[in-house]
Amino acid sequence: MTTNRLSLNKYYFHQLLSAMLISLTLISCVTINIYFPAAAAEKIAEEIVDDVLHSQEPAPIEEKKTETNQSHLNNTTSFPEKTLIAFINFVIPAAQAGQANISIDSPKIRSIRKSMEKRQSKLLKYYQSGAVGFTNNGLIASVSNSGLSVKQKSSVNKLIKAENNDRRALYSEIANANGHPEWKADIQKTFSKTWINKISSGWMYQTNNGKWTRK
Repeated sequence: MTTNRLSLNKYYFHQLLSAMLISLTLISCVTINIYFPAAAAEKIAEEIVDDVLHSQEPAPIEEKKTETNQSHLNNTTSFPEKTLIAFINFVIPAAQAGQANISIDSPKIRSIRKSMEKRQSKLLKYYQSGAVGFTNNGLIASVSNSGLSVKQKSSVNKLIKAENNDRRALYSEIANANGHPEWKADIQKTFSKTWINKISSGWMYQTNNGKWTRK
């Protein structure tokens, strides 16, 4: 029994040593250049656009998730295994240093999102009628004033101006909050695609060549 245990510990020791060598090799290859994280940008764009466009809808009830029994894991995991897991968990983030994430947790971003969410109830009828559409650069614009009164035209123009100011500020603030103001153009481009993908059927949007069409 003792011999088997020693052999098992030897096996885990060799595993640990191999993992350390591989991890150190990965760390030595880490680049300090942070590229634009397109996948992360798409994820936060979907979250924000969904919240803004569906801000008037009741929040869905989340199902309770089953949590992993950590104590059971600790009791059934041997010391070499624990050491190996701890080491890998420590070095993997270092090996991924060149892969940036995008945070949207800042007071300014929350304030802008809230402002946009409140405005959607006023814009909704103009989206539905086709008076206002989504541009191909992440903003909104007047598509047709047909059937609108003078008062409504004035209201639409004010709403469009306020919404676009918030959207421009949102794109800039996300880039600035993450320490990469040069990401603004990429963030705006990502949001532009997401807005159009998320709008309801019948709403107007602008194609890449500038033509207005109904979804």
